[in-house]
Amino acid sequence: MIRKIDHIAVAVTCLEDEIKRYEEILGLPLKGTEVVEAQKVRVAFFQVGDVSIELMEPTAADSPISAFLEKRGGGIHHIAFEVDDIVGQIAAVEEKGARMLNPEPRNGAHDSLVAFAHPKSFSGVLLEFTQRGR
Repeated sequence: MIRKIDHIAVAVTCLEDEIKRYEEILGLPLKGTEVVEAQKVRVAFFQVGDVSIELMEPTAADSPISAFLEKRGGGIHHIAFEVDDIVGQIAAVEEKGARMLNPEPRNGAHDSLVAFAHPKSFSGVLLEFTQRGR
């Protein structure tokens, strides 16, 4: 079951520059950074109420974020929903006809499991399902 919006992810070309903008222009305090090897990204986190804003910078040329930046430039990459049972969520989404990019959960930030639904199943929006505390 979907519990809440967990985060909104933004693809960026230079994490340090964007961190500075979010801190200085928006006045948001940086909560931390993390490298997610499985996704080949470095992520910075800002908390706004119950929702996190995650800025993602690729760490390798073959990162999915590198491809996104080359094709579209920086901007909103995905919306993530926190779920209680990621395996059950994947099954429910597929059972109802939506296509998953990840039929099996993968390692994500904050010691979580993640899986992405194909944007063609949701009006062009890439959705992530995340289960915290594996």
